[in-house]
Amino acid sequence: MRQILNTLYIMTPNAYVHLENDTVRIDVEREKKLRVPLHHLGSVVCLGNVMLSPALMHRCADDGISLVLTDANGRFKARLEGSVSGNVLLRQAQHRNIADATFVLTTAQAFIAGKLRNCRQVLLRGARESKDETDQKCLSHAADMLANSLRNLPHTRDLDQVRGIEGDAAKLYFAALPHLVKPDIREHFTMDGRTRRPPRDRFNALLSFLYSMLMNDCRSAVESVGLDPQIGLLHAIRPGRAALALDLMEEFRSIIADRLALTLINRGQIAEHDLTLREGGAVELNDKARKTVVIAYQERKQEEITHSLLETKVPIGLLPQLQAKFLARTIRGEMAHYLPFLVR
Repeated sequence: MRQILNTLYIMTPNAYVHLENDTVRIDVEREKKLRVPLHHLGSVVCLGNVMLSPALMHRCADDGISLVLTDANGRFKARLEGSVSGNVLLRQAQHRNIADATFVLTTAQAFIAGKLRNCRQVLLRGARESKDETDQKCLSHAADMLANSLRNLPHTRDLDQVRGIEGDAAKLYFAALPHLVKPDIREHFTMDGRTRRPPRDRFNALLSFLYSMLMNDCRSAVESVGLDPQIGLLHAIRPGRAALALDLMEEFRSIIADRLALTLINRGQIAEHDLTLREGGAVELNDKARKTVVIAYQERKQEEITHSLLETKVPIGLLPQLQAKFLARTIRGEMAHYLPFLVR
């Protein structure tokens, strides 16, 4: 039996979220809008100016439901967590492995190998489905360059070289990504590479919002298996940064967030008028667009995909959890090497 605990996203400004018996109740202007049973929830994410009752905060902490605060664009602000669950021996092993240069390098290589392989599959699929010869050539060329990066990855000798290959490959990938947008709307979703904090175009704004939700899921997955999300292998350790969750997220960016962004754009669910240019050059999704993206993201998590290692279909929403378990097994020494998720 598989269960995917839902994430409740609250986006209405000045909404009041509080506890009512064993449910989360949401009021807007003192009028009840929604009630959700607590046992259906894995996390609650509040975007922007949302009010929370102390009783609900205590109950979420007691029940292991993560409570996340972000700004209106999904950028992380704070997270409420209860007492740490999980095996302390696993965290001790995690901390020991950070001092093992060989373990760190091989695991970082695996994260990036998964990322590049999945990015390449997105480009190749786009090349097969495109009817434009120029787009086909650009996408195929970028896919070939990513294949070269994959071949060079095992020969890296330290993390700087791994990050260098990843950075160069990411530039190629994001340069090719707009060729997957329908030609008749492409002018509205051009992108000059990846920009963030703030995103400078519509495509980047949509990606940033999706990445913030994916990041929350990856952090929850890491914590649920008992790992310390702050102790990363690929991403540098910094105060307040969930480096390990960022590591885990790399292999999922293209197949979950990027493909969903392209689907929303190409189907017209997100259009030019759904994003607003702010003073200073930042681009943001409006309220309607954020709701559209959140609903589509939750639906995407329910879709099933074949897991190459398990050789069975699993819901996409379970992928971070499964991979976090494989990572924990690798850290314990039960698996020789971490094996990333590869889309077929």
